[in-house]
Amino acid sequence: MFDYSARSDLLKNRIIMVTGAGRGIGEAAAKAYAAHGATVLLLGKNEENLNRVYDEIEAAGHPQAAVIPFNLETALPHQYDELAAMVEREFGRLDGLLHNAAIVGPLTPIEQLSGDHFMRVMQVNVNAMFMLTSTLLPLLKLSPDASVVFTSSSVGRKGRAYWGAYAVSKFATEGLMQVLADELTGTTVRSNSVNPGATRTDMRAKAYPGENPLKNPLPAEIMPVYLYLMGPDSTGTNGKALNAQ
Repeated sequence: MFDYSARSDLLKNRIIMVTGAGRGIGEAAAKAYAAHGATVLLLGKNEENLNRVYDEIEAAGHPQAAVIPFNLETALPHQYDELAAMVEREFGRLDGLLHNAAIVGPLTPIEQLSGDHFMRVMQVNVNAMFMLTSTLLPLLKLSPDASVVFTSSSVGRKGRAYWGAYAVSKFATEGLMQVLADELTGTTVRSNSVNPGATRTDMRAKAYPGENPLKNPLPAEIMPVYLYLMGPDSTGTNGKALNAQ
């Protein structure tokens, strides 16, 4: 596990957006950020899940979160502009952006992967991530210390048979992170990626149906690296591909 212990007020007064915040690693990150003082913007397509996470953050006595229902698969360019305008109007800036939302798509040979399936995975995992990043960058630059964290995968660092569109999308994720990091050198914004590794999530269970999920850590157990990258202790860390485990 990534060796880092976050102090309780690590993210005090920070405004952090988490995509795919309704369950899995996104939910765990949202709760961890809130528990360390952040106002968390919960973005996802399932409003019921987002409201549950919101209620749990509130019940724990942490800073009040915000629910942002947003479908990354169908959103049009003007909706990203409207999202950024809303964040600016309500919060004035953004201190952190965790790109967590993703879909796996079919695990199948390239030869048998349909164009529709490939494009759907790229839409959610790459196009939407690019749109969010580029649209929100001006707000991130208003922060004295901002962090963009991209969620990668082992198959986005070394290709593996049958991982098709998902692996390609994660290579693109690493590429976007590196290009952005190079462009942001010398600014108050940093860009890094995290490979969460095998974690006890619904997505992992679908991808590895024969695996015993109990041997994998819960999302809450891999949070040290997520906290490190969002807090001031990682200022100066830019363009790095880190592992949660």
